[in-house]
Amino acid sequence: MNRLFQVKRSETNVDFIILIIRLSIATLMIFHGLPKLNTLLAGGEIQFPDPLGVGNTLSLGLAVFAEVVCSFLIAIGLATRLASIPLIVTMLVAVFVVHGADPIDVKEMAILYLLFYLLLFVTGSGKFSIDNFISKKSRF
Repeated sequence: MNRLFQVKRSETNVDFIILIIRLSIATLMIFHGLPKLNTLLAGGEIQFPDPLGVGNTLSLGLAVFAEVVCSFLIAIGLATRLASIPLIVTMLVAVFVVHGADPIDVKEMAILYLLFYLLLFVTGSGKFSIDNFISKKSRF
């Protein structure tokens, strides 16, 4: 019973959970962004929301950059904190602009993604990452 209410954390367990979160959330978002990448590369007329007023094509390009490129960086644990910023911004736009007038059940997925990206921004990529390898190497 004591183990259930213990508040001490094992660093290895925390790093392992961060790895699982990174890989899971990045994979889900990459699959969410791949159809957008295909639309961008198809070369036809772009039908995509322009919530920031920068044009449909640039809006789509920014979404693809965040959802595919930044998610890949998060998956491998490279520049995780930096890569999480475009994803946080994308999810904030999704929650408050694109789905601003929608009920909470429509916003729910974007909110969940946002919470995971905020977590990764705060915690970083953990021990099982390229970031950790680079930081260890720079100490010598």
